Amino acid sequence: MVAYRIDRHSGVATYVQIVQQTKQALRLGLLRPGDRLPTAREVVEATAINPNTVLKAYRELEREGLVEARRGLGTFVRRSLGATPADDSPLRAGLGAWAAEARAAGLDREDVAALFAAVLDEAFPTPDGPSGHPVHPDHPSNPSSPSSPSSPDNPSSPSSPSNPSNPSNPSSKPALQGGDPS
Repeated sequence: MVAYRIDRHSGVATYVQIVQQTKQALRLGLLRPGDRLPTAREVVEATAINPNTVLKAYRELEREGLVEARRGLGTFVRRSLGATPADDSPLRAGLGAWAAEARAAGLDREDVAALFAAVLDEAFPTPDGPSGHPVHPDHPSNPSSPSSPSSPDNPSSPSSPSNPSNPSNPSSKPALQGGDPS
């Protein structure tokens, strides 16, 4: 059974936290089709939140087709979100080893989360493309791509203010080539 942890200072609505945590449990294989979710009363007793908040979260999960309410019996998982059981997944084992290595290197939880989020964003680009298709960060049609001609991050860009020796940049000054500036 899933145990919800509510962070009242996160800025995320409580019912959304319940939905997200349920989906995470489904992805990780902690909840499988046929499993019963905790009753609203059980969640209220464990978290001290309003029962209507729990019911709102469960309705949202039901609307998405992930759970179904059975009158008098409870709310049950209809389908999983995970491709494989996560307990014995080689990917999970590798990620666990990586997390242990990151901790040994002195990274704290926030550092690891930020690093993982950055890598995740690179591996799974968001649909920012012109036709709603994902655009990889290095793709030329991505405006923030280093290979994009108008990118402020591209020092070879003619319009780049960060290239001080660019003759087409009116505010540019020649770059010093080493030595003593005096």
